[in-house]
This record gives sequence, structure tokens and C-alpha cells, in this order.
Amino acid sequence: MSWIKRNLFFVIGSLVALVLMGLAGWFLYSKWNLNNEVLANLNSDYEELKNLNSKNPHPGFGSINNIKLAKEQRDQLIEFLKKTRAYFDPVPKIPDLPKISDRDFSAALSQTIEQLRNEATNASVALPPDNYSFSFTAQKSKISFASGSLDRVAVQLGEIKALAEIFFDAKVNSLDNVRRERVSQDDSFGLQTDYLTDKTTTNALAVLTPYEITFRSFSSELASVLGGLASSRHAFLIKTINVELAPAVAAPETPATPVAVYGQVMPQSNPYQEQYNQQQSQADAASAMARRYGVGAAQNLGGIQYRGLNSAPPPMVYAPPPTGTPGAAGANKGPLPTVLDEKQLKITLNLYVVKPLPAK
Repeated sequence: MSWIKRNLFFVIGSLVALVLMGLAGWFLYSKWNLNNEVLANLNSDYEELKNLNSKNPHPGFGSINNIKLAKEQRDQLIEFLKKTRAYFDPVPKIPDLPKISDRDFSAALSQTIEQLRNEATNASVALPPDNYSFSFTAQKSKISFASGSLDRVAVQLGEIKALAEIFFDAKVNSLDNVRRERVSQDDSFGLQTDYLTDKTTTNALAVLTPYEITFRSFSSELASVLGGLASSRHAFLIKTINVELAPAVAAPETPATPVAVYGQVMPQSNPYQEQYNQQQSQADAASAMARRYGVGAAQNLGGIQYRGLNSAPPPMVYAPPPTGTPGAAGANKGPLPTVLDEKQLKITLNLYVVKPLPAK
């Protein structure tokens, strides 16, 4: 103890030096780990630099800065996307209200379905029987709806109305079915033929909502449908088109003309009457098609003069040629030659309604 008292300052200085050496060792150890991390990052950046230098195109050197050019092109792409948003006009929901009540949607649904039926009638487009509801069978008879579903169902009602009007404008022969995604608990009680298994998807740019529409038409109406979808101010993206021949509709049979044989009435066909009925049916069909498509009094189809579909055909009277008259065997030349014999098509169209995300 006397030695410590004599060398008190030396002991205190030694203890302080020892503590400082310990702190220095700990600081060196911690910075050693940090140095290893920095070295690893440096090696990684160096490897990335070597990789970039071997790329084609090169990042640039001297007065050429390809990285800066890439950033400028990215800005140009963003500006282009802003300009194209005008061509992706979202379809307004029905009713287009900030807050939709059960009463508002019920009234708008009934009014919209009735409007679509009238438009189909005016365009001579056949609809399925039993007051077709355009996939809203589960909602059309309700006055209250599942909580939190009105906004999404209102959006679907607006989109289906916009799609149906394109098909009516194209004057398709019939609109067989419309299918949509289930978005409400009420849809669990609807017809299975009203719904799709596909779901709405979202990517970095837009929301894609699926629909399926089945209709019958000829090739010209199909072209009008595709043109209407392409020229719409709303964004419709066709996914698949399935085309097949529509099932043939059997024509009504002509009753046979009864004749008396040995005091009994027996059916016997009249070839002149059958020919008359056949040509009369062709003339009626031609007149109906002229009224539907607005065909003029004279057109040229395939180099053969088309004769007055708008006017009623002159009455045709057929009488058997007298027996023994020269040329009687060649009097019946049969029906007129077929100029155009296109079969009706059944088309199933799967498409998306594209709705861009809000701009950031």
C-alpha cells in the first residue's frame, strides 16, 4: 500500500491508460466489421460496374451518357402515358352518384334493363325469352342489396350497358347471353349462366374486368362489332373470339293438298304450289332483310343485278301447262340461282374492360 501511495499518480495513469486501450480495442473491432461491410459493398459495386461495361448498349463514356438518355426516355414514356389516358375513358357507373342507396340502384336497374330491351327491339336484335335481365337476374327483383356491393354492381351495370349498345348498333341477329364476375353476395343466388369464374386483375397500369358475350350474326355484323369496340372512347380489350356455325332452324312444313281418290280424301303434293310457296318465302325473306339493313332499290351483288327488295314482289300465278304443248316439259326451270349463301354464326366473345389506375 505504501508503494501505491508513493506512486499514486502512476497507478491512476496506468488505470486510465488501460481503460482507454480497452475502448480503443472495442472501437477497432466494431470498425473492423464495418470495414468488411464497406469492402463487400465496394466489391459488389465493382462487379456491377464491370457487368455494365460489358453490356450493349454501353452506359456511356465521355460526352455520351446513356444512363441520362435512359432517364429522359423514361420521362417521355410517362408523359406519353398521361396523354393516352384520354383514350381510356372509364365507363360511368349507373347510377353515377357519390353515394348510392338501395332505392337509387333499384330504380336505375329497372330503367336500364327496360331501356336496353327497347333498344334491342328497335335494332331488330332478338333477346332470350322471359324478360332477359342482362345478367342481373339476382338483383332485378330486389329492393335491398348486400352491404358494400352497390358501387361495384353499379360499375358493372354501366359497363354492360355500354357493351350492349355496341352490339345493338352493329345490328347483330340475336344477343344470346352476357356473363360477368360475381361481385356481391346477392350473386350467389342468381343464375349460373350469368357469371364467370374469371376475376378482376390489377397490374401496374390498369384494372382489367372480364366479360363474356354470346351472340349470333353474319360476318358483316361481326366486323361491325369489332369496329365498334375498337372505336369506342372506352377501353375494351378482346381476349378470345370463338366462332362456330349457329344451329339451323327448321322451316315449317307446307301442308299437302288433299284430293279425292275413290271417295276418300288422300293427301297429295302439288309441285306448282310448292314452287310458288318456295319462291314466295324467298321473296318475303329478301324483303325482311331489305327492311332490316336499309338496302336500296337496286344494288350490285357479285356482278348480278339485285332486284328491288324494298318493293313487294309481283304476284306469281302458276298453272299447269296444257298436255301436249311443245316445250311443256321444260317450262319448270326451278328456283333462281343462289348469289350469296352465308351461314349464320354463333360467336362467343371474351373481353376485358380496361380502367387505368389513378395517376400518381
